[in-house]
Amino acid sequence: FLRKNILSDVQLIEVNPLFEQIARERGFFSQELMETIAKRGSVRGLGEVPGDIQDLFATAHDITPEWHIRMQAAFQKYTDNAVSKTVNFPYSASEEDVARVFQLAYELGCKGVTVYRDGSREQQVLNKAHSRKEKDRGNDKGEKREKVEEMPVKDKLPRPRPEVTTGGTVKVNTGCGSLYVTINEDEHGLCEVFARMGKSGGCISSHSEAIGRLISLALRAGVETEAIMKQLKGIRCPRVGFHNGDKVLSCADAIQIAIRRYIHSGPSSVQLSLDQLDKGLYGRCPECPECGAMLEMQEGCLKCRSCGYSEC
Repeated sequence: FLRKNILSDVQLIEVNPLFEQIARERGFFSQELMETIAKRGSVRGLGEVPGDIQDLFATAHDITPEWHIRMQAAFQKYTDNAVSKTVNFPYSASEEDVARVFQLAYELGCKGVTVYRDGSREQQVLNKAHSRKEKDRGNDKGEKREKVEEMPVKDKLPRPRPEVTTGGTVKVNTGCGSLYVTINEDEHGLCEVFARMGKSGGCISSHSEAIGRLISLALRAGVETEAIMKQLKGIRCPRVGFHNGDKVLSCADAIQIAIRRYIHSGPSSVQLSLDQLDKGLYGRCPECPECGAMLEMQEGCLKCRSCGYSEC
């Protein structure tokens, strides 16, 4: 194959040393032949190369997708772990071709399979000369190309925050302690969200503040509240908590729970001042006292993956 020198941008020919040795021993070696093979990416169909050598030095694209899978299945049969194998498809491969490979892999007991269609990415490690031509021809014909219409870009600026807002604070229990989410609204609806994790500092506080700022920006920019909550719902962290019998998967998940509760209950039922909170209600700080990273519950003990600290 051909590769470019990074410094001089000169194309260099990479030759399988065993193939070159056999070619010299059997008398069909020439520099011109090596250049031709490098450009074609295969010895198949070259009259200068004996047939047995063509069969011996087969490239991934010379092997049919079916036999890629059958080779993988042969190794998988006596291996407990999953055997990894990439099935190389030509540029002309169809969705049906790929589907047949996955079906065959399933039938033969393979635990996993990866496929790659030549030319499916703009940049790839190795390129066959004719595959690039095929891709160019496909682009010229407009095969499977969708026309993308240019849409005018409109400036979308968030509405300004009024000096005075009304709202309330919702408490949600998380795996890291009690999270207090303040939700305010203006005459247009919800306009800002603040989230505070007890006495915690460092990453926990900064993450909560960042989420609150982004939610506030989205709300004042006109993004639907339900769409925001949908993005936050279900995000997981290593420490899962419970609130009123329901799982709270993360601080982000807790924030959407608080917003949903505020919307359904109204501000009057969730009014709470952070200054009036009992400091004893704050959850245990989930950050490592040694390095400040998040502690994780492992084997019944809080541990730090970053520095090795353990509470046990």
